[in-house]
Amino acid sequence: MVVAPGAQAPVPLAQIEAILHGIADPEIPVVSIHELGILRAFAWVLDAAGQPLLEVVLTPTYSACPAVAQIQQDIETALARLGVACIVKLQLGPAWSSDWMTAPAREKLRAWGVAPPEPSQPQVIRFARPAPKSGHDCEQARPVPDRVHCPQCGSADTTETSYFGSTACKAMYRCLNCLEPFDYFKPH
Repeated sequence: MVVAPGAQAPVPLAQIEAILHGIADPEIPVVSIHELGILRAFAWVLDAAGQPLLEVVLTPTYSACPAVAQIQQDIETALARLGVACIVKLQLGPAWSSDWMTAPAREKLRAWGVAPPEPSQPQVIRFARPAPKSGHDCEQARPVPDRVHCPQCGSADTTETSYFGSTACKAMYRCLNCLEPFDYFKPH
Protein backbone atom coordinates (compact mmCIF):
# COMPACT_ATOMS: atom_id res chain seq x y z
CA MET A 1 0.00 0.00 0.00
CA VAL A 2 1.97 2.94 -1.27
CA VAL A 3 1.32 6.53 -2.18
CA ALA A 4 2.03 7.25 -5.83
CA PRO A 5 4.77 9.83 -6.45
CA GLY A 6 3.28 13.30 -6.12
CA ALA A 7 0.05 12.09 -4.47
CA GLN A 8 -0.70 13.48 -1.04
CA ALA A 9 -2.55 11.09 1.25
CA PRO A 10 -5.53 13.13 2.51
CA VAL A 11 -6.46 10.28 4.85
CA PRO A 12 -3.80 8.01 6.38
CA LEU A 13 -3.63 4.54 4.82
CA ALA A 14 -3.95 2.97 8.28
CA GLN A 15 -7.38 4.60 8.62
CA ILE A 16 -8.34 3.46 5.09
CA GLU A 17 -7.15 -0.06 5.91
CA ALA A 18 -9.34 -0.20 9.03
CA ILE A 19 -12.38 0.85 6.98
CA LEU A 20 -11.70 -1.63 4.16
CA HIS A 21 -10.98 -4.50 6.55
CA GLY A 22 -14.39 -3.93 8.13
CA ILE A 23 -16.42 -4.33 4.93
CA ALA A 24 -18.38 -7.57 5.04
CA ASP A 25 -18.87 -9.89 2.09
CA PRO A 26 -22.55 -9.45 1.10
CA GLU A 27 -23.12 -13.16 0.49
CA ILE A 28 -21.24 -14.32 3.58
CA PRO A 29 -21.62 -11.43 6.04
CA VAL A 30 -19.69 -13.11 8.86
CA VAL A 31 -16.41 -12.55 6.99
CA SER A 32 -14.88 -9.35 5.64
CA ILE A 33 -13.57 -8.88 2.14
CA HIS A 34 -10.09 -8.79 3.69
CA GLU A 35 -10.59 -12.07 5.57
CA LEU A 36 -11.96 -13.70 2.43
CA GLY A 37 -8.82 -12.61 0.57
CA ILE A 38 -10.55 -10.66 -2.19
CA LEU A 39 -9.19 -7.27 -1.08
CA ARG A 40 -5.83 -7.35 -2.86
CA ALA A 41 -4.41 -3.83 -2.63
CA PHE A 42 -5.16 -0.16 -2.18
CA ALA A 43 -3.05 2.92 -2.81
CA TRP A 44 -3.31 6.66 -3.34
CA VAL A 45 -2.91 7.62 -6.99
CA LEU A 46 -3.49 10.82 -8.93
CA ASP A 47 -6.53 11.19 -11.17
CA ALA A 48 -6.41 12.94 -14.57
CA ALA A 49 -6.77 16.33 -12.85
CA GLY A 50 -3.90 15.61 -10.46
CA GLN A 51 -6.19 15.06 -7.48
CA PRO A 52 -5.61 12.21 -5.01
CA LEU A 53 -7.79 9.17 -5.65
CA LEU A 54 -7.76 5.93 -3.73
CA GLU A 55 -7.41 2.91 -5.98
CA VAL A 56 -8.81 -0.30 -4.49
CA VAL A 57 -8.04 -3.63 -6.16
CA LEU A 58 -10.29 -6.66 -5.72
CA THR A 59 -9.98 -10.23 -6.96
CA PRO A 60 -13.44 -11.82 -6.74
CA THR A 61 -13.84 -15.44 -5.72
CA TYR A 62 -14.73 -16.08 -9.34
CA SER A 63 -15.00 -13.80 -12.34
CA ALA A 64 -18.81 -13.82 -12.55
CA CYS A 65 -19.40 -13.29 -8.82
CA PRO A 66 -22.71 -11.39 -8.50
CA ALA A 67 -21.59 -9.81 -5.21
CA VAL A 68 -18.89 -7.68 -6.86
CA ALA A 69 -21.21 -4.76 -7.62
CA GLN A 70 -22.43 -4.70 -4.01
CA ILE A 71 -18.88 -4.90 -2.66
CA GLN A 72 -17.85 -2.02 -4.91
CA GLN A 73 -20.80 0.05 -3.70
CA ASP A 74 -20.03 -0.78 -0.05
CA ILE A 75 -16.40 0.33 -0.53
CA GLU A 76 -17.41 3.56 -2.25
CA THR A 77 -20.01 4.35 0.44
CA ALA A 78 -17.65 3.64 3.34
CA LEU A 79 -14.87 5.74 1.85
CA ALA A 80 -17.23 8.59 0.88
CA ARG A 81 -18.04 8.96 4.59
CA LEU A 82 -14.38 9.91 5.04
CA GLY A 83 -14.50 12.24 2.05
CA VAL A 84 -12.33 9.87 0.03
CA ALA A 85 -12.87 9.50 -3.72
CA CYS A 86 -12.01 6.04 -4.99
CA ILE A 87 -11.94 3.77 -7.97
CA VAL A 88 -12.42 0.03 -7.56
CA LYS A 89 -10.58 -2.15 -10.04
CA LEU A 90 -11.00 -5.86 -10.60
CA GLN A 91 -7.91 -7.98 -11.00
CA LEU A 92 -8.79 -11.40 -12.36
CA GLY A 93 -5.26 -12.74 -12.61
CA PRO A 94 -3.97 -14.48 -10.73
CA ALA A 95 -7.33 -16.05 -10.03
CA TRP A 96 -8.58 -15.94 -6.44
CA SER A 97 -7.57 -18.92 -4.35
CA SER A 98 -9.26 -20.24 -1.23
CA ASP A 99 -5.73 -20.30 0.21
CA TRP A 100 -6.04 -16.50 0.45
CA MET A 101 -8.70 -16.86 3.16
CA THR A 102 -7.43 -16.03 6.64
CA ALA A 103 -7.58 -18.54 9.48
CA PRO A 104 -10.16 -16.38 11.32
CA ALA A 105 -12.34 -16.43 8.18
CA ARG A 106 -12.28 -20.23 8.13
CA GLU A 107 -13.31 -20.36 11.78
CA LYS A 108 -16.07 -17.79 11.25
CA LEU A 109 -17.41 -19.83 8.33
CA ARG A 110 -17.37 -23.00 10.41
CA ALA A 111 -19.17 -21.26 13.30
CA TRP A 112 -21.74 -19.92 10.82
CA GLY A 113 -22.43 -23.47 9.59
CA VAL A 114 -20.36 -23.44 6.39
CA ALA A 115 -17.56 -25.96 5.98
CA PRO A 116 -14.44 -24.07 4.86
CA PRO A 117 -11.87 -25.56 2.49
CA GLU A 118 -8.66 -26.68 4.15
CA PRO A 119 -5.80 -24.20 3.72
CA SER A 120 -2.44 -24.61 2.01
CA GLN A 121 -2.38 -28.36 1.84
CA PRO A 122 -2.89 -30.40 -1.26
CA GLN A 123 -6.37 -31.83 -1.23
CA VAL A 124 -6.97 -35.31 -2.52
CA ILE A 125 -9.25 -34.83 -5.47
CA ARG A 126 -11.38 -37.46 -7.13
CA PHE A 127 -13.52 -36.82 -10.17
CA ALA A 128 -17.24 -37.33 -9.89
CA ARG A 129 -18.56 -38.66 -13.14
CA PRO A 130 -22.32 -38.46 -13.39
CA ALA A 131 -24.05 -40.80 -15.78
CA PRO A 132 -23.11 -39.49 -19.23
CA LYS A 133 -25.91 -38.06 -21.32
CA SER A 134 -24.13 -38.19 -24.65
CA GLY A 135 -22.07 -41.32 -24.28
CA HIS A 136 -18.82 -39.48 -23.46
CA ASP A 137 -17.57 -40.74 -20.09
CA CYS A 138 -15.59 -37.53 -19.41
CA GLU A 139 -18.60 -35.27 -19.83
CA GLN A 140 -19.39 -33.22 -16.72
CA ALA A 141 -16.32 -34.48 -14.82
CA ARG A 142 -15.52 -32.13 -11.94
CA PRO A 143 -13.16 -32.15 -8.97
CA VAL A 144 -14.62 -33.21 -5.65
CA PRO A 145 -12.70 -33.02 -2.33
CA ASP A 146 -11.91 -36.34 -0.71
CA ARG A 147 -13.27 -35.23 2.71
CA VAL A 148 -15.53 -32.47 3.87
CA HIS A 149 -16.02 -32.16 7.61
CA CYS A 150 -19.43 -31.24 8.99
CA PRO A 151 -19.29 -27.77 10.61
CA GLN A 152 -21.90 -28.88 13.18
CA CYS A 153 -20.39 -32.08 14.59
CA GLY A 154 -16.99 -32.34 12.87
CA SER A 155 -17.69 -35.72 11.25
CA ALA A 156 -16.03 -36.56 7.94
CA ASP A 157 -18.93 -38.89 7.16
CA THR A 158 -20.59 -36.47 4.74
CA THR A 159 -21.99 -36.59 1.25
CA GLU A 160 -22.47 -34.01 -1.46
CA THR A 161 -26.14 -33.49 -2.27
CA SER A 162 -25.66 -30.76 -4.88
CA TYR A 163 -22.59 -29.24 -6.47
CA PHE A 164 -24.42 -25.91 -6.39
CA GLY A 165 -25.23 -24.39 -3.01
CA SER A 166 -26.73 -21.15 -1.78
CA THR A 167 -24.09 -19.25 -3.77
CA ALA A 168 -22.04 -20.36 -6.77
CA CYS A 169 -18.88 -20.67 -4.65
CA LYS A 170 -20.50 -23.23 -2.34
CA ALA A 171 -21.80 -26.80 -2.66
CA MET A 172 -24.51 -28.49 -0.59
CA TYR A 173 -23.54 -31.37 1.70
CA ARG A 174 -25.29 -33.49 4.30
CA CYS A 175 -23.71 -35.01 7.36
CA LEU A 176 -24.45 -38.71 7.65
CA ASN A 177 -23.63 -38.58 11.36
CA CYS A 178 -25.81 -35.72 12.67
CA LEU A 179 -28.00 -35.62 9.51
CA GLU A 180 -27.68 -31.82 9.17
CA PRO A 181 -27.41 -30.22 5.73
CA PHE A 182 -24.67 -27.61 5.26
CA ASP A 183 -22.85 -25.51 2.67
CA TYR A 184 -19.26 -26.28 1.74
CA PHE A 185 -17.11 -23.41 0.46
CA LYS A 186 -15.49 -24.91 -2.65
CA PRO A 187 -11.69 -24.76 -2.85
CA HIS A 188 -10.30 -22.87 -5.84
